[in-house]
Amino acid sequence: MSTIHRGACLASKGKFWALCILLLYTSPLSCFSNFSHLVYKIKEGLPKGTLIGAISKDLKLDFSVDPPRLFNLELKQISSQYVNLNNTTGELYTSALEIDREALCSDSHEGQGCAIFLDVIVLPQQYFQLVKIKIIIEDVNDNRPYFPVDEIRVSVPENAPVNARFAVEQSAVDPDVGINGVQTYWLVNDYGVFTLDVEENEGGELTPFLIITETLDREKQAEYLTDIIAEDGGSPPLLGTATLRIIITDVNDNCPKFTESQVNVTLFGNTTKGAQLARLHAFDPDQGANAQITYTFSERVTRETRSLFHLDKVTGVIKLAGKIDTDTGKLYKLVVLANGPACIPDVATVTLHVIKVVSGPPAIIPRYIAPEKDGVVSMSESEPPFSPIAFFTIKNVDPRQGVTCLLEGTGPFRLLPYKHLKNEYLLETTDILDYEQQKDYELTVVVKNTYGSVVKTLVKVQVLDVNDNAPIFKQPLIDIKVEENNAPDTFLAKLQATDKDSDSRGEVLYLLGSDAPSIFHLDRLTGVLIVTTSLDREEKETYRFIVRAVDCGTPRKESIATVVVTVLDRNDNSPRFINKDFTFFVPENFPGFGEIGVLSVTDADAGENGWVALSILNGSDIFVIDTGRGALRAKTPLDREQQGTYYLWIEAVDGGKPSLSCVTMVTVLLLDVNDNPPIVLFPQSNQSYMLVLPNTLPGTSITEVYAVDRDTGMNAVIAYSIIKRKGGEPGSFDIDPDTGNITLRKALSNRGLYSLLVKVSDHGQPEPLHSTVLVNLFVNETISNESYIQSLLTREEEIGIEEIRPPNRLARGPEYTELFPCQPVLIALSTTCLGLFFIVVSLTAYICCKKQKKHKKKRLEVEIPLKMKTDMQAMDRKLMELSNI
Repeated sequence: MSTIHRGACLASKGKFWALCILLLYTSPLSCFSNFSHLVYKIKEGLPKGTLIGAISKDLKLDFSVDPPRLFNLELKQISSQYVNLNNTTGELYTSALEIDREALCSDSHEGQGCAIFLDVIVLPQQYFQLVKIKIIIEDVNDNRPYFPVDEIRVSVPENAPVNARFAVEQSAVDPDVGINGVQTYWLVNDYGVFTLDVEENEGGELTPFLIITETLDREKQAEYLTDIIAEDGGSPPLLGTATLRIIITDVNDNCPKFTESQVNVTLFGNTTKGAQLARLHAFDPDQGANAQITYTFSERVTRETRSLFHLDKVTGVIKLAGKIDTDTGKLYKLVVLANGPACIPDVATVTLHVIKVVSGPPAIIPRYIAPEKDGVVSMSESEPPFSPIAFFTIKNVDPRQGVTCLLEGTGPFRLLPYKHLKNEYLLETTDILDYEQQKDYELTVVVKNTYGSVVKTLVKVQVLDVNDNAPIFKQPLIDIKVEENNAPDTFLAKLQATDKDSDSRGEVLYLLGSDAPSIFHLDRLTGVLIVTTSLDREEKETYRFIVRAVDCGTPRKESIATVVVTVLDRNDNSPRFINKDFTFFVPENFPGFGEIGVLSVTDADAGENGWVALSILNGSDIFVIDTGRGALRAKTPLDREQQGTYYLWIEAVDGGKPSLSCVTMVTVLLLDVNDNPPIVLFPQSNQSYMLVLPNTLPGTSITEVYAVDRDTGMNAVIAYSIIKRKGGEPGSFDIDPDTGNITLRKALSNRGLYSLLVKVSDHGQPEPLHSTVLVNLFVNETISNESYIQSLLTREEEIGIEEIRPPNRLARGPEYTELFPCQPVLIALSTTCLGLFFIVVSLTAYICCKKQKKHKKKRLEVEIPLKMKTDMQAMDRKLMELSNI
């Protein structure tokens, strides 16, 4: 009954937990208080797979529980697309979608910060927990400041006092926040009269203020053009640039002034009504309405006089308005005022001398060839020399009078009689007019007769500008240096070209030449040159291209300048070995400090950044390396038998700050040299012996000589031969040259001690090395007196030389015949031993098979390359086995 009740409780609890999990998604309140809060901080722009935090570790959860905990991320949340959650470990990583703080939190204010919120559920039911996670996104300096407009205009009155402040309303914008936002402003050129100050309002926004440091005068300079730079607080800081045009507005601080305060005019009594008598000129350096001048007669000029003479209020031209007495001379004084706004009028006096006419003064009648309006002749500066301007005809000339006509004024003009016509004069140019040198000229045509009468006519020549000047760069060669790995849109230079022409003909546009790479951008209006991408010196070190300055005239004129951008090196390339690893083969016993091999390494950087030094990380007690050339050397000769292979790690470090490095592995393989003679392992000494029974049959394996060679290859291939013998008959024993197996060739007829001197030789080059060993065989049934045998071994008797020839099966017949000379005896013995024939054959076959297996085993042991430690251990084991035998 209790079991059934417990099951029902578990079922009801399961429904309860399922209901709670469901409520997590449908209600802001959890059905219980089992939840936690975690806060992490990361920087924006982290690559995929960056660890944000380990939930299980931070909550100190136990991983040893069974079943294990599982972590699930609420995928319905928008923030979940920026992270990946490991369901088993609870570790949060950044996803492939890069976090951009400015895009993610574009609506939030700087003080609010930027964060994403996640809900992680820990399952299964018995460990259920809701984890509220807040990930604060910290700003990095990945945005440069920018101004909302390319050109900012600030108007400053010329009477602004020193320390007056003018707000630059179009302040820079930086999407970054905090220290990475805009921190300061500065001017590229302050002309010594301006400075910038920055004020912060209650919202934390910075506004630059232009401060006047010296008095201004619009009449001296009406405009200042410079660049305003906005700088953020990042490391390194990023800059934003805009053109700042400071316009000095006019105030009425100047009054009109006459160029001449006294003017004398001679007037004949018969002068025609409407003739121009004089022209007054006053100048006001102010601008606009402040420079408007009106000409009026003073109140001291009588009404009668005013009726005779007319004064143009705008042009200042005085003309004859009435008829004067031709028979009497008279003097008139005209007081003229030049009036300006809120100014005391300036005064000029015009004295008119009326000359009594006897026969009448000459008259000048102009006929203009060039365009004329209100007495002003317009001449284009493109007109060639000797271009005609006007004809002047002198009339009312008494034939009895002499008349002279001349030109007063400066400039490339002349007045001369026209061909052979009397009293006709031509005004023409003598040289090319240049608008850029002088814009207008005032000329006076003067006619005099013999009675002293003088008549003058004023001619004003205005030079019209044409597009005859091309823009000129301040520098024909613009040399720019910039470090590689620069930020995109890096400011390089501001090009400046001037054009002497006026109006649109003098406006300059900046263009890149056709040879300019696409990575450069030139602002056509401001001349600001930037590079739009990051430069790599190793890819290209120098960029050379043409820039053009084009005016807006017709036809357009242009000039060019050469821009050379030199990319300065930064230590951004680590050294690189030409091979991934190196292997050198060197014969052992190679002389000390001999060159084993050369490691070639390169560094794409330049200067100190490309200087590479090599060093050995391991094995420096045996090897050295030339740090410059890269030659690897051994301090002492190397022995292959001690160590056949060396593995070295070589590090290449450049000279940059900080320095970069790379590592390669060098394998030094020692080639074998025949410097070790064979070592005889068995017999163990020349004093050892072996008992051989007298009835041993020919062909029986008696013993063997076993030797090893520490060399390898052909230097370790061993050959055995018997070079001397002591006792017994010649040819009694044979030795296998490959295995060292000694077999009986003839039946033993004598008992006693047999000694064989065996030569063990390798196949090394250029000279084989060898060792010798004495094989002692005691022929007898038993060993009854061991001291006797030892005395035989210690005797020093000559060993007879036995010449060894290659075995020949055909030559064995006579030898057997010599051992058994009597054929009848052989037949008798064969008959006697017929019963034992099968037994002998069986035993012989068994012994041969056993020996053959043994020989193969020994041959394999000889052919295995011997390393230093392995060879010694194998040698010790072999000695132990032989001693046991």
